[in-house]
Amino acid sequence: MLAGVAALPVRYRSADEDSARWAGFPFREGDIVISTRSKTGTTWVQMICALLIFQTPDLPASLGQLSPWLDFLTTPRDQVYALLAAQRHRRFIKTHTPLDGVPADPRASYLVTGRHPLDVAVSLYHHSGNIDRARLRQLTGQPTPASPPPPRPPLRDWLLSWIADDRDPRDQLDSLPGIMWHLSDAWARRGQPNVLLVHYDDLLADLDGQMRGLAGRLGMAVPAAAWPALVRAATFESMSGHADTLVPTTGLFKSNAAFFRRGRPGAGREILSEPELAGYRARVAGLAPPGLVAWLHGGASG
Repeated sequence: MLAGVAALPVRYRSADEDSARWAGFPFREGDIVISTRSKTGTTWVQMICALLIFQTPDLPASLGQLSPWLDFLTTPRDQVYALLAAQRHRRFIKTHTPLDGVPADPRASYLVTGRHPLDVAVSLYHHSGNIDRARLRQLTGQPTPASPPPPRPPLRDWLLSWIADDRDPRDQLDSLPGIMWHLSDAWARRGQPNVLLVHYDDLLADLDGQMRGLAGRLGMAVPAAAWPALVRAATFESMSGHADTLVPTTGLFKSNAAFFRRGRPGAGREILSEPELAGYRARVAGLAPPGLVAWLHGGASG
């Protein structure tokens, strides 16, 4: 059982997501819940889980069908539940909801990803520009705005505003406070046997070792001969080459290929000056425990 999870989970809502869709979800033995912030390696970890479960790069369906996003409002809840109920493989379910908003079940494993927050922010900036907003409004039933949104500021200006954002993290989960809120909750639970933390940069540095470690933690036996092909299929290059079957929602992006934009660290640190980086470090230090901050900034080496 996850320690510290409320009997009635916190509800997180936005125009596109509602964690209340988890209420009453019928878990099974072995379920994997992938709880991530946007652009922290969600699709990457979903792909790794798919490869470990099916033990072949030739997946039987698109990643979005194999690993549905339960609380995303583009698909009716009952339809997502029916899809998951029909699955006979080990299920792995995507959510951007923090663990305190997901029901705790001792039969499930909870996998949380982290990434350097500045890299997350730069990826979010570009990702936002790639979303077809009209299509998203259509899928979620949102009205068309009365006037067009204002133009986005340049990346550097936007990034500085993102660092300074002090809105309630529970209302703005993709803000810096929101990211640290999500991860601080998971960090506090990391001693629980069914909570796993994975760092984006560790996947970059040692994909083979990280995949083998995940297989061990999740109790998956993979034949030795299968490993090379599985690891190749999980590389950023391979995944970007199969973007059409790996993006989370078909038709939602202006470019599926742009969904996998860069995949390497350092983007935010390349943009900001040293005084601005010092301001960022001071801000983060006030939002999370030192151990988590060190881990986020350095992966396993942190």
